[in-house]
Amino acid sequence: MENAPLLNAIIQNAIDGIITITENGVVELINPSACKLFGYSPEEVIGNNLSMLMQSPDKDRHDTYLQRYQQTGIPHIIGTGREVTGLKKDGNVFPFRLAVSEVQLAEGIIYTGFIHDLSPRKEAEDKLKNLAVQLEEQVKERTLTLNNIVEQLRRSKEEVSLSLEKEKELGLLKSRFVSMASHEFRTPLSAIQLSVSLIDKYALVPDTGRIRKHVGKIKNAVGNLTSVLNEFLSLEKLEIGKVEPNFNRFDLVEFGEEITEQMQMIAKQNQNIIYQHTGTDNMVRLDRNLLKNCIFNLISNAIKYSGENTFIEFNTEIEAQICRITIKDNGIGIPEADQKHLFEAFFRAHNTGTIPGTGLGLNIVARYTCLMNGEVDFKSQVNQGTLFTLSFPAL
Repeated sequence: MENAPLLNAIIQNAIDGIITITENGVVELINPSACKLFGYSPEEVIGNNLSMLMQSPDKDRHDTYLQRYQQTGIPHIIGTGREVTGLKKDGNVFPFRLAVSEVQLAEGIIYTGFIHDLSPRKEAEDKLKNLAVQLEEQVKERTLTLNNIVEQLRRSKEEVSLSLEKEKELGLLKSRFVSMASHEFRTPLSAIQLSVSLIDKYALVPDTGRIRKHVGKIKNAVGNLTSVLNEFLSLEKLEIGKVEPNFNRFDLVEFGEEITEQMQMIAKQNQNIIYQHTGTDNMVRLDRNLLKNCIFNLISNAIKYSGENTFIEFNTEIEAQICRITIKDNGIGIPEADQKHLFEAFFRAHNTGTIPGTGLGLNIVARYTCLMNGEVDFKSQVNQGTLFTLSFPAL
């Protein structure tokens, strides 16, 4: 055969592996590339069944494949090619693309297999997969980081917005404070100035009756100023968080009687404060000073917004470990439209007219009550009076 040397040179120098086998699956030829792929020398392979280069289950089925093809003529791999796994001498496996062709010779039929190593491609694919996984993880991580940054920005924006809103509220409170203070201070100071001038005049006569009258007015005006200043100071302490409750056990009945006696002294003519306690227990655990401030404020309002010759009901009750304190008057009441704003700082109902007040008292009552883990509620109708209820855990 004239082309035999050329053909042999091609086979021996082919980049892909080439193996030929007999009809019985015995290796007749294996080129250097195939030897290199499988790690065998030609002598170790030639004369042996091709299945030595295969991994189960193909190893066990190889001869069956050949016999079936020879009997049926239906190819399983011959003339088609597919991806299979090869078994190296050292036991390692590698993927390759196998294309098989049938060659009819005078001596008989041989089968030629062309083996293209897929290891580099598989390694590249695995690297791409790993890179894709790493990239996905990085994307997730970056996305999480970005989401965290966005969330931090959102929170910062909310904090800034809250700070600006708080600043606006403080600015409004300051404006209201200046307006309210100038009005509330001006009235009693004018009364004091006038009374002092008249006292100076009456002292020349002398007229002790009129002097006593104006001394009383001065005391009343000074008392109003002191009350206003106390409310402003209480609000300031609440705003900066300096008010902390100091819980102690004390006798609620003695406490109520003491307050009734003190408040009766500033009541209007023929105004009577009626105190009553309900329940067999009279001990509570609250902040005595904060509670006193709350009750003083509510009874002062009842006195202020009720007329002469009226009753103010002041009741305490301890039942099922709940302490309730109620102050009820028959005064001007609170308009329904104003009730939702009642506990706002500097807010005053529209029917208060010229009755003095800062609009801070009920705001302070609500905040003191909250500090003592209590609740404040009220019911009111215009010209039919108001009922305030403070509820606290008794123990």
